Amino acid sequence: MSDEQLHTLEIKLDELLRQCSRLQQENIELKQRESDWRHERVRLVEKNELARSRVEAMISRLKSLESD
Repeated sequence: MSDEQLHTLEIKLDELLRQCSRLQQENIELKQRESDWRHERVRLVEKNELARSRVEAMISRLKSLESD
């Protein structure tokens, strides 16, 4: 293998290592964002359940007032 070929291979290898490092960092960031979205979803589901429960309670109270 000539010096030129070795140099070209080194350049390509360096670029591959940079890309690998970049992709690893991007993967970490994406996993963190996914985790954040999952926590946000849980929070919103709980908030929605609380709102639904309150609306049902109000409807129940209105029905009981209606029947009085």
